[in-house]
Formats: sequence, C-alpha cells, structure tokens
Amino acid sequence: IYFSQGKKAAAGGKMQPDSALLLLFANVSTLAVCMVLKLPQIFTVVAAKNARGLSVRSLILELTGFLVFLTYQTYYEYPLATYLEYPIVIIQDAILLMCVLFYNGNIGTALPYTILFILGWRLITIHNLIIDLAMNLSTFISALSKYAQLQSLWKTRDSDRVSALTWGFSIYTVCTRIFTTLMTTQDTAVLIRYVVIAVLNIWVFASIIYYRKAGKRKD
Repeated sequence: IYFSQGKKAAAGGKMQPDSALLLLFANVSTLAVCMVLKLPQIFTVVAAKNARGLSVRSLILELTGFLVFLTYQTYYEYPLATYLEYPIVIIQDAILLMCVLFYNGNIGTALPYTILFILGWRLITIHNLIIDLAMNLSTFISALSKYAQLQSLWKTRDSDRVSALTWGFSIYTVCTRIFTTLMTTQDTAVLIRYVVIAVLNIWVFASIIYYRKAGKRKD
C-alpha cells in the first residue's frame, strides 16, 4: 500500500557545498513564489467579477490534496523547509474558492465544505495506516483536480479568467519540490505525486495558452 523508501528519511550524510546552496535556493525561491502563487488568479476573478472557466470541483480536490500532503509531512516530522509553503497555498486556495463560489452564486455551500474539510483532516490523523493510505490517494486526488480544470477549459473553450501566471508558478514550484525531495527525504510516494502533478500542470498551462490564442484569432 505504501511506496516510500522510508519515513523520516531525511538525508543524513554530509551534503556538498554546491548542493547545499542549490537546495537552499530551491527552498527559498519556492516559498517566495508560493507567497503569491494564487494571487494572480484571485485578482483576475475579482477584477472580472466572473469565474467562467474555473472549476469548483478542481479547487475542492486541490485543497483536499494539499491538506492531506501537509498532514502527512507534519505527521512524520519531515524537514519544515520541504513543505513550509503549503499552509500559505492552502489559505490562498481557500480564498480563491470563496471568490469562485461567490461569483457563481454558490457562496452558501462554503460552510458545508469547511465542515467536511475539518472532519476529514481529523479522520486521517487517527492512525498512521490511514494517513499512509490518504497520502497515496492524494496523488490520485490531485491528478483529478487538474483533470477537472482541463475539463472546464475544454467545455467553455475560454481561458480569459484562468491565470496563466498562477499555473506557470505552479509548474516552477512542483519542479523545485521534485529536486528538494530527491536531495532530502527521497520519499517515492512524494516524488510520484510531484511528477504526476508537474505533467498535468504543464498540460493545463498549455491549454490556457491555446484557448487564449484561439480566442484572439476569433476576435
């Protein structure tokens, strides 16, 4: 059920100075980018007062995957620097979800979603077997979130309210996290998750650019 090469497997050997510097840059730059990761998307939705092209299902699944991943990392006491950005991204994602629900006229569903997130978070911390299973499922959940966004783009053929900058940031941060994971914990389950998400993020980004260009040609 679990593919890890060992929990709490942070690199114990001495790291070369160049490698240590690269690791520091990756961690710091990832945190810096994540400080503003969702802001372009939030500003785009608020400015347009319209969330067309954005998938509520994608945001809910993404939040679920983030919460599971953060809980997994803290549960096994992985190095703080390898997941410090997640609380920041979760807050931004929650704000973005509220904005999308508001402009879609579904803000009344925010409270039930909040209750479900809290109950689910408490449930997965009951036993390590549950959190291991949840971690493996989180890769599937995160993949579904990207696919849901792709479906929304395919359906609307409109990416004007979907921020290419936010998705570009996401590609960068997931690539740096592949590097930092290889340099530290070497957790196979985490690496698989990052690689899958990287591929799907690139697909979403390419779709945003494609439909934006297609829209300009029609105009």
